[in-house]
Amino acid sequence: MIRIAGINIPDNKRIEISLTYIYGIGRSTSQKILADLGIDPQKRTHELTSDEEKKLRDKIEKEHRVEGELRHEIKMNIRRLIEIGCYRGIRHTKRLPVRGQRTKTNNRTVRGNKRMTMGSGRTVATKT
Repeated sequence: MIRIAGINIPDNKRIEISLTYIYGIGRSTSQKILADLGIDPQKRTHELTSDEEKKLRDKIEKEHRVEGELRHEIKMNIRRLIEIGCYRGIRHTKRLPVRGQRTKTNNRTVRGNKRMTMGSGRTVATKT
């Protein structure tokens, strides 16, 4: 099992897919990294040689911002928006959608799954 940036990469998946388990690396970034290193994206992770593993680990850890460092940067960006009091910062503090989505409907995950319509959440009346 390969360990890159503190993450265990799955053995039985293609290397192109298994690199996406690292926070900050998606499919396109994974493809670019493999193309730069000359590694076949169709190879399974357990088929990599130790030399290829070392090249992969070095490239990702040196040239890409991943995992903890990336999470910290995103957190600092959000904190900056909140401190300057801009609209996006206010939306973050209220835990509402930030990028212009409608809030009358379609934001149940943000507001919690509370239903405000007439019949919802009502207990069924028992017959006596």
